[in-house]
Amino acid sequence: MVSISCKMVVKMELEKLGLHCTLVELGQVETLENISADQIKKIKSGLSKSGLELMDNKKNILIERIKNTIVEMVHYSDCQIKTNFSAYLSSKLNLDYTYLSNTFSAIEGITIEHFIILYKIKRIKELIEYNELSLTEISWKLNYSSVGHLSAQFKKVTGVTPSYFKHLECKLRVA
Repeated sequence: MVSISCKMVVKMELEKLGLHCTLVELGQVETLENISADQIKKIKSGLSKSGLELMDNKKNILIERIKNTIVEMVHYSDCQIKTNFSAYLSSKLNLDYTYLSNTFSAIEGITIEHFIILYKIKRIKELIEYNELSLTEISWKLNYSSVGHLSAQFKKVTGVTPSYFKHLECKLRVA
């Protein structure tokens, strides 16, 4: 996943080679200069030392863009999204949803929908652990139609109800 610190590392590696960045985004870097094959090797090496990699496969870049869009949509959205996930992804990435879905499934081995559910469950766990929101507020925040829907999906994925998970979390904090 791309973060501000990752972007800074990429920018620093390029600047070490005397390159001037005009854009640093997921799967995309624009410089004022042309980048030689030798410079690419040096960039790969420098990024590797920071635990990053230079992505040059367009499908892998697309998968990361899909994942980052989902994370942004689930994790950072404080308002309810007025459209469904497929339309949201298509509009954000400017690509047909069928193409996005087929590419994602072929490379990741799961559907986009399943990835969204898994990420939402991860987010629900975080919000329960923070203990700042009720289940009703969490269900609204993550665009569930009801607490019942959230609870059913949570139990299907984790094997326990959100309430039981919260109880376990409280016990772990006390112990």
